[in-house]
Amino acid sequence: MKTLSSFLVIAAACLMGMAPLQAQQKRISPHETISSVVDGNRVTISYGRPYSKDPKSAEIRKIWGGLVPYGAAWRMGADEATSLLTQQALVIGDTTIPAGAYTLYFVPSADGPAKLAFSKSLGAWGVPVNEKNDLARVEAKKESADKEADQFTVAIEKNPSGGGIIKLMWEKTVFSVPFSVKK
Repeated sequence: MKTLSSFLVIAAACLMGMAPLQAQQKRISPHETISSVVDGNRVTISYGRPYSKDPKSAEIRKIWGGLVPYGAAWRMGADEATSLLTQQALVIGDTTIPAGAYTLYFVPSADGPAKLAFSKSLGAWGVPVNEKNDLARVEAKKESADKEADQFTVAIEKNPSGGGIIKLMWEKTVFSVPFSVKK
């Protein structure tokens, strides 16, 4: 009996270990993990990096308001959901994001403020489907970029006035969300 239960535990572990490999085989975009230390706190984001060029037809796609529709939740990249890990609590405006792991997704807007969402639902493919798992949605500032980004890019930068900034860049648009580290 002990041998059988040990075998089942090992088999389950092997199957669980294969799940990420299967997900990677279905990826259509390169992936990246970025990390930065801001005010003594490490912030890490893992995401897929799709291109403006359609992988099937090689045509250049309209991104904002096209491939990424306005007013709808977008996975903030490609393939599996984008994840954020922070060692210490982040403060964004009046919102505190406790230390931990979150799924990030984005709701762009044509006219009003865009929203960066922090979901407690982890391990999803794409966008978390249940908004009740959202910890917060915070405003993102929209600006024109100096140069066009052919590939979706996320950056974590130090803010000259203190704290950091999460930036989303694609096409000729930059969305930014400033944050500080809760002491």
